Amino acid sequence: MNSRSGPLAVVAAAVLWGTAGTVGTLASAGSVSLAAARLVLGGALLGALALVTHRRTPVGNVPMRRPLVLGAVAVAAYQLCFFAAVGRTGVAIGTVVAIGSGPVFTGLLSWIVGRERPSGRWALATAAAVAGCAVLVTGGGGGVGGADAGGVALALLGGLLYAFYAVVAARAIGRGMESGIVMGVLFGGAAVLMLPVLVLTGPAWLARPGGLLTALYLGCATTALAYLLYGRGLRTTPVATAATLALAEPAVAALLGVVALREHLSPVSWAGLALLALGLVVVALPARARGPRTVAPGTERTAAGSRQ
Repeated sequence: MNSRSGPLAVVAAAVLWGTAGTVGTLASAGSVSLAAARLVLGGALLGALALVTHRRTPVGNVPMRRPLVLGAVAVAAYQLCFFAAVGRTGVAIGTVVAIGSGPVFTGLLSWIVGRERPSGRWALATAAAVAGCAVLVTGGGGGVGGADAGGVALALLGGLLYAFYAVVAARAIGRGMESGIVMGVLFGGAAVLMLPVLVLTGPAWLARPGGLLTALYLGCATTALAYLLYGRGLRTTPVATAATLALAEPAVAALLGVVALREHLSPVSWAGLALLALGLVVVALPARARGPRTVAPGTERTAAGSRQ
């Protein structure tokens, strides 16, 4: 995969994530149960694919076992934090805080852990994309003054958990692990952890054809396929950039709501969508190559970039 196709893979994953909300309305199930079923089915599929890949192309001893286990816990915990936040502070604020804080935390973590300092262009474009996401989701209403403080804290924790498992995945891939194996370990482990949640929240809706088909789509397409694409994108795309590009998810969800569910977007929301799109385009543009430098004779050195 070349460096230009990496961002496309990440955006393709975000497009699939963006369809989850619209498709989820077809199943008469609670949001927590639906999310648990999605993660259990998708994680099981990713885990099975990882086992097949590992048998065909075994990897060496990559010292990432403990981080990957913690990453699997973070994947499951993110789901619980997100829905708990939404339950306490509402869908709009919970979504904006959790999804909007994810790229910021990812940039900070990748800087702290990998010494990969985000560029100024990334910072400006990410700020624009997060602002656009906030305006898009809230409709320009603002009004976070009445938000539940505990719900906002849970949403922030969700954003931090997302950043953690994204950085863990990126570092494991950068150290030579196959991206499919990394995602299989993360989401296969999370599926095991979320199985009791699915049982406790009542999986009876899966016995209905509409519920089962919805769960299969959410598990196979918006989880398994989406995270396979995301993992492939991480091979050549810095994780901070990938996290920002993933903000395409709420844009796709909003557009699907307009087209498929006949929802209405205010002019302010359309402006937020445009700002979000502009931020994503700027982030996706390849960095400008530096021009050749003049060096003194006899001091030439060959340098290789360290960007993963």
